[in-house]
Amino acid sequence: MLQLSEIWIYPVKSLGGIALQHSKVTDRGLEHDRRWLLVDENDCFITQREHPKLALFQPEIAGDFLKISHKDVQESVAVSLFPVLPETTTKIKVTVWEDVVAAFEVSPEVSDWFSSILGFNVRLVYMPDESLRKVDPDYAVSPNNVTSFSDGFPFLIIGQSSLDDLNSRMAKAVSIRRFRPNFVFSGGKAYEEERWEEFTIGTLSFYGVKPSGRCVMITVDPESGTISGKDPLLTLSKYKTKGNKVIFGQNVIAQQQGSIGVNDVVKVQKRI
Repeated sequence: MLQLSEIWIYPVKSLGGIALQHSKVTDRGLEHDRRWLLVDENDCFITQREHPKLALFQPEIAGDFLKISHKDVQESVAVSLFPVLPETTTKIKVTVWEDVVAAFEVSPEVSDWFSSILGFNVRLVYMPDESLRKVDPDYAVSPNNVTSFSDGFPFLIIGQSSLDDLNSRMAKAVSIRRFRPNFVFSGGKAYEEERWEEFTIGTLSFYGVKPSGRCVMITVDPESGTISGKDPLLTLSKYKTKGNKVIFGQNVIAQQQGSIGVNDVVKVQKRI
């Protein structure tokens, strides 16, 4: 039996993740997942690829607020989980890969807090509901498929068996946190999720649309915020490639909205 074993969200892109027992599935990803983003002075997104120390920021949900702390800083900040664009605030256009997305700055004070820790100027921005970022049309199930500030798709699923197989090939095991999935499931064969076209989690239906290409970001140790070496990217590159991409996990689009929870049964209806 396949069973959902972990649920993860990453409210601020490229910061730490939050493990949940239950979550809401929305049209653009799990509720609160990657709705916030740090941008530089050119309003371009920043990530752990260039700034691995971003891993040291840890968000948590505290009532109706997202509290963000840093491992080396005593002070934390909190922002509303449901921010509203003030009438006097102008939306800004931020760049995420090839996409330009309408967003708004959460507050100058919060941006200053991040800037002081990072040592360069950034702004924390939020994607409002009316801002619709389309997924790659080559892999969309519908022309209306959208995502948040994720790299390209609303959800990522990885099997625990896949991680176990990868770790068996390396001198030092890594945690699932390296790969930033939304869904982790137990049972089944290693890497089978990469062949899933249609599946359900609990009562909700999903489409597997594209194996996830991996980059240097998976070499960042989430505990120390440093690049820990060439693994796991190097090991994956020796046996898990598609074209010129290293792959691990499956990108996913939801067919419907609703709620899911840890221990929900996963059923595969169609495989490649």
